[in-house]
Amino acid sequence: MMHYSLYLHIPFCRKKCTYCDFNTYAGMDDSFAEYTAALCREIRLMGDHRRRPPVRTIFIGGGTPTVLAISQLKQILQTCFTAFDILPDAEITSEANPGTVDESYLRKLLSLGINRLSFGAQSFNPAELQMLGRIHSAKSIGQTIAAARRAGARNLNVDLIYGLPNQKLSDWRYTLERAIALGVEHISLYSLTLERGTALRAQMVRGELPPPNGDLAADMYELADALLAEAGFRQYEISNWAKPGFRCEHNLTYWRNQPYLGMGPGAHSFENRRRWWNVRSVPQYIETVAAQNDPHPHPALADFETIDRRLEMGETMMLGLRLTADGVSRADFSARFGVPPEAVFGAEIAKLKALGLLHTDSQRLKLTPSARLLGNLVFAEFLPTNDE
Repeated sequence: MMHYSLYLHIPFCRKKCTYCDFNTYAGMDDSFAEYTAALCREIRLMGDHRRRPPVRTIFIGGGTPTVLAISQLKQILQTCFTAFDILPDAEITSEANPGTVDESYLRKLLSLGINRLSFGAQSFNPAELQMLGRIHSAKSIGQTIAAARRAGARNLNVDLIYGLPNQKLSDWRYTLERAIALGVEHISLYSLTLERGTALRAQMVRGELPPPNGDLAADMYELADALLAEAGFRQYEISNWAKPGFRCEHNLTYWRNQPYLGMGPGAHSFENRRRWWNVRSVPQYIETVAAQNDPHPHPALADFETIDRRLEMGETMMLGLRLTADGVSRADFSARFGVPPEAVFGAEIAKLKALGLLHTDSQRLKLTPSARLLGNLVFAEFLPTNDE
C-alpha cells in the first residue's frame, strides 16, 4: 500500500521577512478561525477520497504555524488522525519562530503529537536579523531552544541563512558556532537567494545592498561542512546536516520522489505521476474548498501537470542526487522503472563522471564532494530539454 507524507500550509506571519517569497501574509489574524475550518475540510476530503491511507510524516509549515492558537492546531491535527491512518512512529514536525513561543505553548504543542520542532533562527548577528526582517533577537534563539527542551522536545532543527549582503566569513563562523552550541539534533543551511518581489531584492536593485558574492558563499558552505562534521553532524543532503538518527524523514519523501499531499493555499502535491497545486489566495482557497463535494481528490485545485515516465526518471535522479550520503540507489531505481540508471542516462552519467562530478559504484550514484557546490549543473543533465 502506498504511504504518504502530508504538508499542511499555514500562510500567516506576524511580519513578512524581507527575503521571503513564500505564499504568506501578515495582518490576517481575523481569518485564522475560518482558515482552520477550511484546511480541516480539505484534509478530510483528501483523506476520504483515498480511503484513509497510511501516513508516515506530517509537516506543518508556513508562514508561522505557531501564530495559530493551540486549539486551532489541535483541530487540524485531530482531523489528520481521523482522515488518514497516521502511523504510530510517524514524524510530525511544526515550524516555529524563536521568541514567539514560550514553554507553556511548546508543551501544549508537543502534547498534540508533534515530535519535531523546526526553528527559523537564520542568524545570531543582530544586524543581520534586522536586515532579514526577523522579529526575534539573537538571545531569544537560545532561550526558545531551552524552553523547548524543558517542554520535552527531543528532536530540534534550526535553519540558518548564509551568503547575506555584507556578511563576512567571521560573521558566519560566529553564527555556526552559536548554533552548534545549542545542542540541537539537526541544522539546515540555505544560501540567500534574492527573489523577485522581495524587499531585500528591491534594496539590492536600488544599490542599497551589494549583490551576493558566490565565491564567498562557497567558502561559507565549506566552513559549515567542516565545523558541523567536527561537532558530530553528518551531512545527508546538500543543505542539511543531522546527528545520527535525526534526519528529517518528511523531506526525505521529497528527495526520494515519493508521494506527498500538500494542503493549504499554494500547496503542491505529487501522486501517481501527477503533480498539482492549490489556489494561492487565502479567501479564494476558503471559498473553493467550501464548494467541493465529499470526497474529493484535490479540493482546492488551481492546476496540474502529468509527469511522464521520462520526466519521473529524470526527477528521481535529480532529487536523489541531492542526498549526499545515500545518492540514487541502483536497486531502487531499477525496481521503480524496470531498467538501471545507465539504460536511460548512460551518456549523461559518463559525462559527469569524466568531469569529476559524479561517483558511481555497484550500488549507488552520488555527487562527488566538489559537485555539491555545482549541483544545479549536474541536475540539469537529467531533465528533458525542450526538443526532447
